[in-house]
Amino acid sequence: MAPTLRVEDYVDGVLAGDRAVLARAITLVESRRADHRGLAQEVLVRLLPHAGRSHRVGITGVPGVGKSTFIEAFGTNVTAAGHRVAVLAVDPTSSRTGGSILGDKTRMPELSVDPAAFVRPSPSGGTLGGVTRTTRETMVLVEAAGYDVVLVETVGVGQSETIVADMVDFFLVLMLPGAGDELQGIKKGILELADLIAVNKADGENRNRATAAATEYASALHLITPPSAPWQPPVVICSGLRNEGLDTVWTHIARHRDVLVANGAWDRNRAEQQLRWMWSMVEDRLVADLHRRTAALVPELEASVRAGTVTAAMAADRLLAAFGEGSAADAVTA
Repeated sequence: MAPTLRVEDYVDGVLAGDRAVLARAITLVESRRADHRGLAQEVLVRLLPHAGRSHRVGITGVPGVGKSTFIEAFGTNVTAAGHRVAVLAVDPTSSRTGGSILGDKTRMPELSVDPAAFVRPSPSGGTLGGVTRTTRETMVLVEAAGYDVVLVETVGVGQSETIVADMVDFFLVLMLPGAGDELQGIKKGILELADLIAVNKADGENRNRATAAATEYASALHLITPPSAPWQPPVVICSGLRNEGLDTVWTHIARHRDVLVANGAWDRNRAEQQLRWMWSMVEDRLVADLHRRTAALVPELEASVRAGTVTAAMAADRLLAAFGEGSAADAVTA
């Protein structure tokens, strides 16, 4: 394994757009080792002033909707227009083995070799909905490296969408042609988060079905979107496979930014995202600290809960009590 770089090496390499150093910096912030976390924070603090100027776009959709094909064609179009695109594609981590597929570079063969693009598959680490624990920090790194469009691909439709919406400027939901029963299964919360709904795979025999589905989705949006909102989410049809309608998607994304900047919502949203990032980090570290301080109690309590001799609530109380005692002991020692 290559030796860990110095803070200056990471910072200079990322700012210079060195892809190898950028990849190593992302690996560093993904690490759970305490010494790596400290080094990563030093690097991030140095790079933070150079970040924050990208257009962050979250992209989600049910499995089979064609996210990878869409992102490959869409990202290639955006780089052709003179932008630099970073794709943060979060892979599902197995709850049994802890492994992940990490196949995004094979699913996006053209974009992964585009000199103006950077595709980074990252294991979710079991984080809710597949959104990696360090996605926000990775965004800082790619922005500092000069990527002005960041696409965050989620694993699929679920609770993770709320997390993604908290870290991006624009939230794109891809849908399949043929609303019908599918429309009934859409959670209201997903529609409320969407800044744009794009019915993908609108090609060949699917085109008419896609158009009908778009009409259904548009009607659903009108029922739940406040009429006074500064942005009314449009619904479009597209084909990632044939690269049709993707220019329209980009036009809406650019117009959305103009609308939000004009009324001050852009800066307000970014400021609120920073606060949510802070509390997310607090929660993440508290949970990690809880596991560390109560490790000796866990096997016995888990066995008791499984055997039914201790309720889940009682076990949770004992763990939290032990955590509190450990925190108080540390405070006295300090």
